[in-house]
Amino acid sequence: MITFPNAKINIGLHIINRREDQYHNIETIFLPIKIKDALELVESKELHFSSSGLTIPDIPGDPKNNLCLKAYKMILKDFSIPPVHIHLHKHIPIGAGLGGGSADAAFCIKLLNEKFSLNLNMDQMETYAKQLGSDCAFFIQNQTALATEKGDQLRPIQLTLENYYLVVVMPRVHISTHDAYKQIMPSPPSYPLEETILLPIEEWKNYISNSFEVSVFKNYPLIANIKSALYEANALYASMSGSGASVYGIFKEETKLPKLEKNNQVFYNVGL
Repeated sequence: MITFPNAKINIGLHIINRREDQYHNIETIFLPIKIKDALELVESKELHFSSSGLTIPDIPGDPKNNLCLKAYKMILKDFSIPPVHIHLHKHIPIGAGLGGGSADAAFCIKLLNEKFSLNLNMDQMETYAKQLGSDCAFFIQNQTALATEKGDQLRPIQLTLENYYLVVVMPRVHISTHDAYKQIMPSPPSYPLEETILLPIEEWKNYISNSFEVSVFKNYPLIANIKSALYEANALYASMSGSGASVYGIFKEETKLPKLEKNNQVFYNVGL
């Protein structure tokens, strides 16, 4: 069986305070986009994981610790399922703030549920996903949502960009979310995201921000330059997604960015 895990962007990302469990309370909106990996799962004599794709050489860590394998082993503790061969073809950039690894893990849970008729409902699959990462649960229902607490408390909201043109720009930089959090100074937002998201998109830049941008832009000026270039190209709103390094722009109409294509990977028309 095969499935196609999709990425997400963050619209607004406020790091509010540090929790007693060493995580942070946040406020953000997750919005799915159509940059996708491919995930295949077949029965096998033994558990095996393989991968391919242009970004594979840049994947940090040991493949044996891939989140898809962790998802399988977690399900195996509660269900008698046979060994599988998991093959992951990467297209979602790594270290981009687009949630690719979390999406792969969540879609693996859904694929295992379907293939082996485990009859898990959405809540049960979200419970498994939360054990793998704070934003993994979002990809189970995969619908635009306001995320709070660690990013794992989700409430669907009515927000669509279907009448706009969405572009994602990924520089040749990998940013560790763990390292990005080390440089954050948490603070409550000046305006609740749930309210400011109701404003016209043209006004978002005055009220909606990403807490990671201050430190990331300082350490990686080229990412700040991408955001500036998107506004120069008449983006209505531009922001870094997650902890970076990708930056997206929302436009009124179809847009080409040849200057940014020279040194970056540019994904056009990725809105759902």
